Amino acid sequence: MNDLKANLRSAQKEVDKTIKSLLPFGKGIEKKLFEAINYSILSSGKRLRPFLVIQSSKLFDVSEKSALRVASSIEMIHSYSLIHDDLPSMDNDDLRRGLLTTHKKYNEATAILAGDSLLTLSFQVLSDTLTHSDPRIRCDLINELAKAAGAYGMVGGQMMDLEAENKKLSIGAITRIQMLKTGALIAYACNSGAIMGRAEKKEKFSLQGYAHDIGLAYQIRDDLLDVTSTEKELGKKVNKDKKAGKKNFVSILGKERAKKQLEFLGNQAIKHLEVFDDKANLLREVARFIVERDR
Repeated sequence: MNDLKANLRSAQKEVDKTIKSLLPFGKGIEKKLFEAINYSILSSGKRLRPFLVIQSSKLFDVSEKSALRVASSIEMIHSYSLIHDDLPSMDNDDLRRGLLTTHKKYNEATAILAGDSLLTLSFQVLSDTLTHSDPRIRCDLINELAKAAGAYGMVGGQMMDLEAENKKLSIGAITRIQMLKTGALIAYACNSGAIMGRAEKKEKFSLQGYAHDIGLAYQIRDDLLDVTSTEKELGKKVNKDKKAGKKNFVSILGKERAKKQLEFLGNQAIKHLEVFDDKANLLREVARFIVERDR
């Protein structure tokens, strides 16, 4: 796990460096927007999704430059989603990663525009020839990210999550919500390397299975932390789902069954990577990290 943490820190530095080179800047009347964008995306996030892009790319010997640009684009999407999720009309959060949320640091309108800017910038980055020389690959990356982030992916999952307040939902319904809200972007992060590396069907299928399992595991761990951790430890509010009247994996399964399911998914995710032998060792460690993380 120490090896993984060192690699995560190294990847975070490289991704942040790439993101900084891609962000808009200026001193004009729109300066506040640029400041809010920087504040939102360059705070101390784990950069897990970018790391998945980088590691899945290494499986297929994709160039580091291409991997870092795609990794940066997915972090832009992720950051935009957090800005909007935190808004008063959504989850109404004051803290994110231990810092004031963007709308609290600036104002609601600026936060919305910062999120809009990051969303559109991500596709600008993917469309650039510097990301990949093959226009077909660039189109595939854009198409898959649009599906993962849009109404049939993350945004659709967020809408379902809002509609789920004070409703009795089955474990199947909760799973579908979280596979869209959280899992779709994680799946794209894993699949992007296969897209750039022109992977074979067997390899794509293995990564898809891995992404499915770590996506669900990530959310189950989130749900467990929400009821077992503190605001200081997580850097954000706790017991949010209970206060909002939302069902989640823990409220339906109970803590012990949720923990067992979490462990099962982590082990199953690792098995999906057998086709890659030792090249996927860091991805295996990611699965363990997701199961065991404390924030």
